[in-house]
Amino acid sequence: MKLDTATVEVIRNASIYIAEEMGVVLRNTALSPNIRDRLDHSCAILDAEGNLVAQAEHIPVHLGSMSVAARNIVEWLERNGVTLDEGDVVVSNDPYIVGTHLNDLMLLKPVYAEGRLLGYVAAKAHHVDIGGGVPGSLSPNAKSLIEEGLVIPPVKLVVRGELRRDILRLLEANVRTPRYLRGDLLAQIAAVNVGERRLRELVDRYGASIVMEAWKRTLDYTERYARNRIRALVEKYGVYGKVFTAEDYLELGSGPARIRVSILFSGGSITVDFAGSNRQVDEPFNAVYGVTVAATTFALKAVIDPEMPMNQGFYRVVNIAAPRGTIVNPEPPAPVGGGNVETSQRIVDVVLRALADAFPDRVPAASCGTMTNVALGGRGWAFYETVGCGSGARPCCDGVDGVHTNMTNTLNTPIEVAEAEYPILFLAYELRPNSGGSGKYRGGLGIIRAFTVLEDGVKLSIIGERVRLRPWGLRGGGKGAPARFIIVRRDGRVELLESKASVELHRGDRVYIATPGGGGYGDSCSRDRELVRRDLEDGKITQWHARRYYCYETE
Repeated sequence: MKLDTATVEVIRNASIYIAEEMGVVLRNTALSPNIRDRLDHSCAILDAEGNLVAQAEHIPVHLGSMSVAARNIVEWLERNGVTLDEGDVVVSNDPYIVGTHLNDLMLLKPVYAEGRLLGYVAAKAHHVDIGGGVPGSLSPNAKSLIEEGLVIPPVKLVVRGELRRDILRLLEANVRTPRYLRGDLLAQIAAVNVGERRLRELVDRYGASIVMEAWKRTLDYTERYARNRIRALVEKYGVYGKVFTAEDYLELGSGPARIRVSILFSGGSITVDFAGSNRQVDEPFNAVYGVTVAATTFALKAVIDPEMPMNQGFYRVVNIAAPRGTIVNPEPPAPVGGGNVETSQRIVDVVLRALADAFPDRVPAASCGTMTNVALGGRGWAFYETVGCGSGARPCCDGVDGVHTNMTNTLNTPIEVAEAEYPILFLAYELRPNSGGSGKYRGGLGIIRAFTVLEDGVKLSIIGERVRLRPWGLRGGGKGAPARFIIVRRDGRVELLESKASVELHRGDRVYIATPGGGGYGDSCSRDRELVRRDLEDGKITQWHARRYYCYETE
């Protein structure tokens, strides 16, 4: 069969759809609210060399690390004399292999067709608990990886189509929510099985050689497209050979931790260097290399061309230097749980800040800069969610209110689901007035989410950011409001928490979470008066805020 451009496009889009269908299967068969309702999972297809071929529109921090993970798993198996046969499924969560953190269990299944390896299907999902010192397994106080939970090196969970129940029982015995773990793992197996079946159907129609060649051409096309797009931007903005630098900080118990970046544009490629970033820390905020790759490429693609196809072709044009032993490429056994969720967000912020100097009309102000992780649990249960916030104002318009930004792409946990599954009662879920940074274009508003616990002995862990260091604005825009974490005890005592905390709750204690707003863009006194009036009517800002920041006087 002759491979023409139309057939390449058909196979490219079919591959993307297969990844999407895998995600639908995973969502529909998962047991935990975190995967079933929040959609904290990602699916992808990789070729026989581990190159990312197609992905669903899932979680950026998962997807950007997928090819790193696949190659690491295959290399680990080869070093240890393990072969992957037809029908095998490998599971691992070792962050230094699969590229995120322990809660993310990755399943990798080889796909054989016409007697040879066609590629791999992969499904990564955040399991609500994987053991460790606190419910939800995201401890802000962990000082080594082993304190964060069970580390699973690559091991066959399925052998030639047969589930290894001994491995499943071993995993179940080491977590607080074995029912969820079993249900979600089986859902992941269902997802990769569907992916394998659909790829074989594609081969049945076109042949293995045609499919593999179409994948190769797809990656080559994306590389050419990206290089041409970069060249056009470099020429338009006159940045060839120039280096743009920026730095931002994480709020750690040991003090601010710097992330520094230098970006060099040279023709059709980009070099990103994190030299000068903080050394790795004895706190769980180190970002393994896979996370750094994911966050960096996300920020670059968002600015260069958000609509560009995303596959290994784009990674070919980006060179990322992250020195070993730093907070953006740590050495084991450094803890990394929060690095996946918080340091990833700061990497995006700092890359975007450097790009704002290179391409001043293409980059928004800082979004909230945090996933705002909330984990709590008691006897026999664990709950985890991330809370939305405000996105940064854009060169054209306001930021978006109350959304998940940048490296997270999950939904909120529906209140009805959370209350049905766990001993908690929600008190508030609303936009946070005055939280968006002021500007000609206003930053998006953060969220207020509050609940009370209905039993004693509940452990709450908060892993957030931007309590002290607020999201920055651009072109004179104001900073977004900082995060606030408050506990009101049942006797009326009020406790204000830092951005990382782990505390015990009792029946009747209330927790109030106020997430940051996005930074503003441009001079706030030049904001359209009608937009200010509308914000006042909608309760997004107060009269005082309008006068103070927008030079707005009411009649």
